[in-house]
Amino acid sequence: MAAYMSEADELFYGGRAGGGKTDLLLGLGITVHKKSIIFRREYEQLKAIEERSREIIGEAGQYNGQRKMWRLPGGRRLDFGAVQREWDKDKWKGRPHDLKAFDEIADFTESQFRFLIAWARTVDPHQRVRVVTAGNPPTRAEGEWIIGYWGPWLDDQHPHPANPGELRWFAIVDGKDVEQEDGKAFEWKGETIHPKSRTFIPASLEDNPYLMETDYAIILQNLPEPLRSQLLYGDFSIGHEDDPWQVIPTEWVRMAQRRWEGREGPDVPLTTVGVDPARGGSDKTVVAKRYGNWIAPLGKHPGSATPDGPAVAALTVEALGDDKHVTINVDVIGIGSSVYDTLVSQDLRVVGINVAEGTTAVDRSGRLKFRNVRAEAYWRMREALDPELGDDVALPPDNELLADLTAPRWKITTSGIQIESKEDIVKRLRRSPDCGDAVVLAMLGESVEAAGASFDEVDYHAKVRRWMY
Repeated sequence: MAAYMSEADELFYGGRAGGGKTDLLLGLGITVHKKSIIFRREYEQLKAIEERSREIIGEAGQYNGQRKMWRLPGGRRLDFGAVQREWDKDKWKGRPHDLKAFDEIADFTESQFRFLIAWARTVDPHQRVRVVTAGNPPTRAEGEWIIGYWGPWLDDQHPHPANPGELRWFAIVDGKDVEQEDGKAFEWKGETIHPKSRTFIPASLEDNPYLMETDYAIILQNLPEPLRSQLLYGDFSIGHEDDPWQVIPTEWVRMAQRRWEGREGPDVPLTTVGVDPARGGSDKTVVAKRYGNWIAPLGKHPGSATPDGPAVAALTVEALGDDKHVTINVDVIGIGSSVYDTLVSQDLRVVGINVAEGTTAVDRSGRLKFRNVRAEAYWRMREALDPELGDDVALPPDNELLADLTAPRWKITTSGIQIESKEDIVKRLRRSPDCGDAVVLAMLGESVEAAGASFDEVDYHAKVRRWMY
């Protein structure tokens, strides 16, 4: 009831399993809102919601299974939708609802969530508009953005914690999520900014007398950790368990991000720029700037803004500023070859990286070979992030970057370490790991110095592979 009556513009209800989260979303759509939609990440996951809605609504409404839509008394409408792949969010562009609801919010990416709630609106001045999310603690790194988004309630290290149900106000200022003192509109650079309120209300199995009468609690108690603590106690502080073949441990990336937050900025000049290009579509063009062991906030550009190589090259040159002498590492597969050619024509120090090429490099121990440049590059990133033998790399606190760097898996083959293909990562991550790839490319920048060679002493473009560490 507290969640049902909450005044928050953006509510997160959840934590523990069994608290009736799905029923809350259905109840709001059936009784309070005129035009609602409940999202799950995949259409297959909507079956349970469809079945539960039939149990509740029965003959009181008409359901169109093909369109996944209920027509209810009083002119109400309840839709069900899914955004399995990152780019599926575009299918919902411009489709307004006064209730945007998300079941299992940790399954969605932050970019999907922010995109979809942009059309939480109505033309009825008497109809309330809100966003309601439900879910349990994230079990994968890509879902950990929810801990930052609802930080005052979920982050046990937040400097200004909030009580359950307490309203906090947030606004986007210069592209950043900034907490405000209240919900009053304010002027910023000629624009009137209207903060939105957020809150978190915990759910528990004890709130649901129907499930409490079953053996569901026993089932939760017998789950392995950390899933047991996440679902039984709603523990957001416990980390998800890394895959044993994960290239870069999640905690290593978090440590690098904590180092970044503890520093005011770079203390050395710009060292290298990594560019992972995208041409149109849902992928991003990402530009990563490295200052020694400090990575600047990533420059992310939608594929629609980079329709061709010259467009990517222009963004790269803009990112360089006055530092036209630094090395630019560009992924030359696909559109990258055009980016490379354009930058070369401007007499810039650019290296074309073909991650599919073979390499004679070995790991830090000198014992392990690599199947290709992609394996070498990601393994170098792993070595740089190693808390004992690494380079104290500082990474920006970017949830997308965290998910990207912790996504790849590896295996040993007769030809050396092999990293799973980008296509396999896209299937699991449901988007392209553009941020991670750009940072990995930027970390290849000290290859010249590590090999003891200078730029003028070697054929830079032909022999760059030998210079990497």
